[in-house]
Amino acid sequence: MTDKQTQSIVAKLIGAAAAFGAALVVQKVLGLAWKAKTGHKPPAADDQGDAGLAEVVAAAAITGALVAMSRVLATRGTARFTAKVDDGPDLNPLD
Repeated sequence: MTDKQTQSIVAKLIGAAAAFGAALVVQKVLGLAWKAKTGHKPPAADDQGDAGLAEVVAAAAITGALVAMSRVLATRGTARFTAKVDDGPDLNPLD
């Protein structure tokens, strides 16, 4: 495997980890905000609770949009970071 391919794989792994972490943070923050506003946790797919259809749809739409946006931003940020690292100065003068 070439050095460039290895860097690409590492960048993809870091990007995936950053996107996963961002999605978890967004879900936690959204859960806290939802609980502060409504007094209970947002409805989940497997809940058999008292949540009405409108509340379930709103929770799903908000969660989906924010998680998708956080994943895109984390992936783009990681791509920019790894591009800067890849294009950085060569620290080995013997090459």
